[in-house]
Amino acid sequence: MKTRFDFGRFRCAIFDLDGTLLNSTDVWAKVDIDFLGKRNIEVPEDFIRKIKTHNFATGSKYVIERFNLDEKPEDIAKEWFDMAVQAYADDIDLKPGAADFLENLRQKGYKICIATASDRELYEACLKRNKIFDYFDNFTQSDEVERGKGFPDVYELAAKKCGFGADECVVFEDVYEAICGAVNGDFYTVAVKDDASNGDIEKIKEKCNLFINDYYDLL
Repeated sequence: MKTRFDFGRFRCAIFDLDGTLLNSTDVWAKVDIDFLGKRNIEVPEDFIRKIKTHNFATGSKYVIERFNLDEKPEDIAKEWFDMAVQAYADDIDLKPGAADFLENLRQKGYKICIATASDRELYEACLKRNKIFDYFDNFTQSDEVERGKGFPDVYELAAKKCGFGADECVVFEDVYEAICGAVNGDFYTVAVKDDASNGDIEKIKEKCNLFINDYYDLL
């Protein structure tokens, strides 16, 4: 680790969901592999990492452009949603130590919010099943802002909803591009290890303020 986490420095924690709080990387990897497999496209090495920074709307346009698909973005988005809905409702669990860490933050008086590229119809049931939905003061999705997670917009909006500036917030993320977006918005950024980002691990450690293997590192 570069440094220890100073709980007294911040008043608000902003969390990504997939790969950061939710242990969902394998689910989305399967969705991506199956989606491209149906089209006889081999999964590029960087694809799963890059698609994680997109929501359904921007991601569908991204795959159409990248793979020159003659398909409608809304049809692709619906296909992805239908493939993921059961896993979120029934299967996906939390990253190690996540629930205990959220409870710790609440006891310390933090505002806690979500900044995600995912869709509420997917994640709400998952958070409720894992008994952490009530920890969050607000939810912000990347389709509420113009630019994706390579930019600070979604984190700035999440902070604004809680009434704080970047200097009062800490962002938890797992993907290099998203970490860059948060850092570029002057947010203190904690990188959470996730297998999908193993290829970027050294870049992530260099870019973030603090790197953790799981939330037990902070408890």
